[in-house]
Amino acid sequence: MPAGTSRSRLRRPLFVACALGSLGGGAVSAQGMLHGETDTVSIETTSGRIVAEIYVEQAPRTAANFLAYVDDGMFDGGSFFRSVRMDNQPDDSVRIEVIQGGTPASVRERLRASIPLERTSETGLVHVDGALSMARAGPDTGRSQFFICVGAQPSLDFGGNRNLDGQGFAVFGRVVEGMDVVRRIQMGAVERQSLVEPVIIERVRRTR
Repeated sequence: MPAGTSRSRLRRPLFVACALGSLGGGAVSAQGMLHGETDTVSIETTSGRIVAEIYVEQAPRTAANFLAYVDDGMFDGGSFFRSVRMDNQPDDSVRIEVIQGGTPASVRERLRASIPLERTSETGLVHVDGALSMARAGPDTGRSQFFICVGAQPSLDFGGNRNLDGQGFAVFGRVVEGMDVVRRIQMGAVERQSLVEPVIIERVRRTR
């Protein structure tokens, strides 16, 4: 996920850092954009349920990686552990608002290899409110951690100035139900950017 200072390397990777089902002619999101084939997932947390559409056609590598972790149950027992908001980025001139989550430490030995970065310039997807995007350190290092945007975050797109490399992050989905849950998680008590009480991801499942 996007951490760190603007125009500098990530302070630490956004890792331990937006639902319509598949429709024959493509699914139209809440933003009115045609996203081709999609899957839908339900993210059950101790703070409530988040439903997201996953863009399997527009972001095939990133979506397939995320869904493989879903199908193997590897997000179960993970958490949202990080909240980045306007009041906890004192050294950043380019500020963002996201929550970050991922798999539990217990599955570390089962993590898949890192995947190539699907840049927003390639997919046409951007960091709108509710976007799901892969956390990473350098390019091509994303694995099992992801973040959800709170509000539009264009500085995280390809060419954005949040990070020195300018490569942005890989959007692969969007929240379509439960942004109230996302915002509630974001406003939890923090120490710097770490949630004092991480919100447990009880299970993530495809819904269709």
